Amino acid sequence: MNLNKNLPEIESLSQSLRAALVDKINHKTKPLGALGQLEVLALQVGLIQQTLLPKLANPTLMVFAGDHGIVNSGVSPYPQAVTAQMVLNFLQGGAAINVFARQHNMRLRVVDAGVNHSFDANPDLIHAKVANGTANFLEEAAMTSAQCHQALATGASLARQEVAAGANIFGFGEMGIGNTSSASCLMSVLCGIPIEECVGRGTGLDDAGLAQKLSILKRAIDFHSLPSDNALDVLATFGGFEIAMMAGAMMGAAEQHAVLLIDGFIATAALLVAAQLQPNILQYCVFTHCSGEAGHRRLLAHLCATPLLDIGLRLGEGTGAALAYPLVQAAVNFLNEMASFESAGVSTADAGVVA
Repeated sequence: MNLNKNLPEIESLSQSLRAALVDKINHKTKPLGALGQLEVLALQVGLIQQTLLPKLANPTLMVFAGDHGIVNSGVSPYPQAVTAQMVLNFLQGGAAINVFARQHNMRLRVVDAGVNHSFDANPDLIHAKVANGTANFLEEAAMTSAQCHQALATGASLARQEVAAGANIFGFGEMGIGNTSSASCLMSVLCGIPIEECVGRGTGLDDAGLAQKLSILKRAIDFHSLPSDNALDVLATFGGFEIAMMAGAMMGAAEQHAVLLIDGFIATAALLVAAQLQPNILQYCVFTHCSGEAGHRRLLAHLCATPLLDIGLRLGEGTGAALAYPLVQAAVNFLNEMASFESAGVSTADAGVVA
């Protein structure tokens, strides 16, 4: 099966408005560069939307959930059942991501990509299950090529539906016991970085548990012995349904010129796959934070990404995306609402502005 068929095509951003946007930013009533990364954000959002007056509409957090067969080999201190329990917590409004989404008026969309549980019908849950969790990648590929394609295509379709409903900025999050193991293997193989530099404590492993996790993942990587130049094969071998569906959603949203808020380690691993398939996607990405999970800082460096926040988060769920969203709002608001030197009647003689 040709998995590249029907993947979203992501355009490189037109630079036609760059000079005008930079000029508008530089003539606000402030010293040049004084708003730091907010100025970079304002320029990026203007280029994504191709306008001097960008607008953020219907901010949407998509949280994908899935279970992982590798958990059966002992990589997590938590049982697989916690994934389903946390999905129910999301639906009841009690998780951290619910709190932050409410605080910032962001719509939360919870997606069952492959949880090992049968959920009752719920208007707040998108039923998109590929299967009841992946296979154990210590013994076989996590998913078939067909399942991988299904997850990617479903994610892209879900994002397009949200864009059609009015969203133009997305945060991406996940829930899946064992998914730091998947993300670590994806990072190691696709980036060519030793697995020892990619593995962290996940949901709270002690030293013995971390050593066991590392041993298991090394064995899995050696068992499959995959090259780094085929992201789809690597995704199908080590990924999770929630990671694959999130990668598809990222591509589907970028295809529609939406802003992508990339959360922590798992979400960045999903983006890593998407970026190998569609490199232009990186132009649409705002990296919201650097996680406390061990491999994330190295992964951000690999992607040449500068995160907005570095406050020790390692929860997932899209929490970093929700917390960083007000910074993107601030960037758009200063671009649209802050006075220029000319409109405010302020002299530019000592401001370093080129008139």
